[in-house]
Amino acid sequence: MLKNFIPQLQVDTIYQIDLHELKKNGIKGIITDLDNTLVGAREPNSNPQLMEWIKLVDSLGFKVVIVSNNNKLRVAAFSDPIKLPFISRAQKPFNKSFIKALQMLNLKADETVVIGDQLLTDVLGGNRLGLYTILVTPFSLADESFFTKINRRVERYICKKLKKRGWITWDR
Repeated sequence: MLKNFIPQLQVDTIYQIDLHELKKNGIKGIITDLDNTLVGAREPNSNPQLMEWIKLVDSLGFKVVIVSNNNKLRVAAFSDPIKLPFISRAQKPFNKSFIKALQMLNLKADETVVIGDQLLTDVLGGNRLGLYTILVTPFSLADESFFTKINRRVERYICKKLKKRGWITWDR
């Protein structure tokens, strides 16, 4: 059970992900979280650095969908201007939204990565379906919702257990 919380890759930001390596390994699609993954939890819009990353993702032929537990208004306000499809109120880590995202991308699990900042939602949900999971360090813990703050406490406990067993080397 604990192994479901271990991402295949842990990076500080999305900009450290080697997209060329992913492509070389047969990855064709990206399911990404929004808040504290692409931008801070209270940042309403994209930024120039993220737009360059999205252009690179697109130029390499990746399909992308944003899957967020946040409400439709928040996710649409971010996604619509940059023309990225999304699923809001996703109820991650449950399978339904990940399966829907795979259908939207028209890809199989072994062709898709999940990028997110939470072990309890993004990593657990992706790993349960056999997706390649990438954990990023959250932008800021200060602006997170009540439920996310609870998740972070549980994450710290899980990370202690994983580290004690020697399964991870990084800190959260």
